[in-house]
Amino acid sequence: MPKVKSTTYSVSGTHCHACEILIEKEIKALPGIASVEALSSNGTVKIVGQKIPEITFLNKIFKDSGYEFSLPLSLKGDRGGFKPDIFTSLLIVMGILAAFFLLNKIGIFSTFNVNSTSFYPAFFVFGLLAGLSTCAALVGGIILSLSQQWQSIYKTGDSTLTRLQPTIIFDLGRLIFFALFGAILGYFGSFFHLSLTTGAVVAILVSVIMFILAMQMLNVKWFKSINFSLPKSITGNIADETKFKGRLMPFIMGGLTFFLPCGFTLTAQSLALASGNILNGALIMFSFALGTFIPLLLIGYSSARSQKNPRTAAYFSQVAGILVLLFSLYNISAQLTVLGIGFTPKPTTSTAAVTEVGDTQIIKMDAATAGYTPNSFTIKAGKKTRWEIRDLGTSGCTNAVISRTLFDGPINLVPGTTSIKEFIAPTTPGTYRFSCWMGMISGTIEVVN
Repeated sequence: MPKVKSTTYSVSGTHCHACEILIEKEIKALPGIASVEALSSNGTVKIVGQKIPEITFLNKIFKDSGYEFSLPLSLKGDRGGFKPDIFTSLLIVMGILAAFFLLNKIGIFSTFNVNSTSFYPAFFVFGLLAGLSTCAALVGGIILSLSQQWQSIYKTGDSTLTRLQPTIIFDLGRLIFFALFGAILGYFGSFFHLSLTTGAVVAILVSVIMFILAMQMLNVKWFKSINFSLPKSITGNIADETKFKGRLMPFIMGGLTFFLPCGFTLTAQSLALASGNILNGALIMFSFALGTFIPLLLIGYSSARSQKNPRTAAYFSQVAGILVLLFSLYNISAQLTVLGIGFTPKPTTSTAAVTEVGDTQIIKMDAATAGYTPNSFTIKAGKKTRWEIRDLGTSGCTNAVISRTLFDGPINLVPGTTSIKEFIAPTTPGTYRFSCWMGMISGTIEVVN
């Protein structure tokens, strides 16, 4: 029997966990290899086997991937490799965010509304709009966070369509699970309906994980020690595209996004609930998920496409990391607003006048897809208050107003009508916040003596 040997090489061009898995998978497929351990943190690859491949051979098979092997100078030396320019990445991020907020501001969401009796294609369009707005921040952020790990299961020469399979399976999981849970909503009523508090807590936990993954994508060393993945002995099997469980993981993850609170998703779930019918509930949620399929698929496609070029992959990793970081912070801030925690936002409009009729003070506000106008009021403490909100065309996020510190439950809005909420103003002076379902659109009510 040939003697088992061990050699450690330096490798440049690695920048993430996906690089480690790709290198390990390629080398393990060579004859005479017992084990391979790649570490992107210090740019090394340890190979154990009866026949250790030469550096020239490794550089040949990894040429298209952008990895270059050499004799190690030290285990913690400079890894070299291509490093993307942060300023270029920031410019790309600014362009993406500008387009993202423009879609919300131009009012395309205000012209489209659905109810429990709408024709099913209407829910497809509703889902399409969701995928271009709040779903992109939450579910799209999850796809970006995990896309690099998914890409690691494929070889360098694999096509973009092949690399896109996990994202497609993720979206298929959404379609099937949304239809299944939609049917359950139609039958069991509010059995699966998340409260505002529970939904906010779930979103914060997901966003914290997204934040950590973003810091890892940006190669922040302190976060490298935090590991959400299974041991590599198990990861190799999960990432094996030849086994069904390699496909099952993104399928289940996609399906479980049903429980992530998004204003659009909550609206669709509420309408499935209101339908009171198994088939109607299933078709409502399936049509909605089908609408989100296209935008989320484009996010996955951009990731899969970029991974075929090492320079593009490095830039994509940095840009995606910045986007996921911003989305996670945005989501956390929004959910803290839902919970009534955190800083008080600065009003974007001047404080509105309040009228008094008898012993009641009246405040009036218009609600649209772009936000609430005005979004700042001053009322008197301990006095009966009547809040009139005119719906000029709200979206899945802005179609309900909440304020945990002022009253219980939401103020549900209906396009073309004025919703009224009466409550007693707090006796303690201070600034109280209100917001939409997701806390992304907010305002203030100042209580004075």
